[in-house]
Amino acid sequence: MAQLIVRDLEESVKVRLQRRARRHGHSTEEEVRTILRNAVRTEEGATVPLGTRLKNRFAGIGLAGDIRELRGRKARPAAFEK
Repeated sequence: MAQLIVRDLEESVKVRLQRRARRHGHSTEEEVRTILRNAVRTEEGATVPLGTRLKNRFAGIGLAGDIRELRGRKARPAAFEK
């Protein structure tokens, strides 16, 4: 296992990490490890567009057709019929 030393961390950040760790029932070290794992996982997953990830994830349960990628398009509000 590797070790990482973080220098010059603001006291307020340390206190917030400790509070967050208590809320989750972790030590501060475990909370920081979880945050770092999730940050790297999110970064790696962000390279594949969301529509493609959804298609791949649900292909085994019968998702048919393509899911268009929405990157760069304006979001439209949902239309509900009365």
